[in-house]
Amino acid sequence: MKKIPPLRLRPTGLTIGQISDRTGLSPSAIRYYEEERLVHPHRTDTGQRRFERADIRRLSFVMISQSLGFSIAEIRSALAGLPSNRTPTKTDWQTISEQFRQKLDERITQMTKLRDQLDGCIGCGCLSLSNCKLYNPEDRARGRGTGPRYLMGDSPTTE
Repeated sequence: MKKIPPLRLRPTGLTIGQISDRTGLSPSAIRYYEEERLVHPHRTDTGQRRFERADIRRLSFVMISQSLGFSIAEIRSALAGLPSNRTPTKTDWQTISEQFRQKLDERITQMTKLRDQLDGCIGCGCLSLSNCKLYNPEDRARGRGTGPRYLMGDSPTTE
């Protein structure tokens, strides 16, 4: 009787190299995001990382979010709302999108204000612009706190 070799199961999931090829991230970046608990690969019997296809979307979300100025902590918090026991659905991603939409709208408003007022007085207390004597005489904006007071919402006309 012919001896049949033991059945070897092929490990499921994507390797770190395959994830790297699909996302454009280096393996070291992917390992960093794993350390930051943004992705959760499982390990094979030999200790190799294996990722789910859904991790491609997670990592893409991380890359986009970081490019928009979101911190790792903010991204982690958003991703924590995704289900861990199944592939996230369109509805799951829409929930995250709605959370980020409000923050993005706030940033857009702030950036628009910055763009429109950057060449004028921002109430920073520097007293270096010639028209600061008009907008912020004797550094009155400083009385409201530190930082660029007028960009933070204070008005130069309400003293």
